[in-house]
Amino acid sequence: MKMIHIILFFVGLLSSCIPNVTSVNNDFCVADLSLPKTRLGYQCKSEKDVTVDDFVFSGYVAGNATKPFNTGTTFVNVDRLPGLNGLGIATLRGDIGINGTVPLHSHPDATELVIIVEGQVNVGFITPTKVFLKDSKPGDVIAIPKGQLHFLVNTGAGKAIFFAAFSSSDPSTHVLDLVLFGNDLSTSILSKTTLLDVAQIQKLKAAFGGKN
Repeated sequence: MKMIHIILFFVGLLSSCIPNVTSVNNDFCVADLSLPKTRLGYQCKSEKDVTVDDFVFSGYVAGNATKPFNTGTTFVNVDRLPGLNGLGIATLRGDIGINGTVPLHSHPDATELVIIVEGQVNVGFITPTKVFLKDSKPGDVIAIPKGQLHFLVNTGAGKAIFFAAFSSSDPSTHVLDLVLFGNDLSTSILSKTTLLDVAQIQKLKAAFGGKN
């Protein structure tokens, strides 16, 4: 019985120390975007200031395709839909042009579900020992485990559309090309550590904004 009392004491102590911000247990904590985001998320907006617009995003339409991957995305996270704060979910619409791709990337803090809506798409993720690859069609749902490098390739004759759902209201994204070639790490070191030719690295740095 004493152990139960100790546990309840520490639970109460932690609850009293945590500021009024999002947590995994909050069902209703609309983000106050006027305040800084913290490690735990946004602080809750006062309920009297909450409106229906905090729970609605208008514009879940095709994004503009960007080079060099010929893919457009519309991302809806807590910054664009404050009602997602604390709910542990976000979404994305992707429109992949002919021969377009979603490049190798990862989400260190979120699992992803990819839902194919239109077209034919190769969807895959990579572990240190195996590649999981599916030639997907409309109606397929593919689970991408948290942190795994993954990609999508349009293999059809027309454009492809997919929706994605994430297990975080603000998932981070690490695009491998940008990590490698979008910074000022020297070409010499990149060549030695990746075994890529210097000319190829310089070409990729020019495409992704890297220097040196």
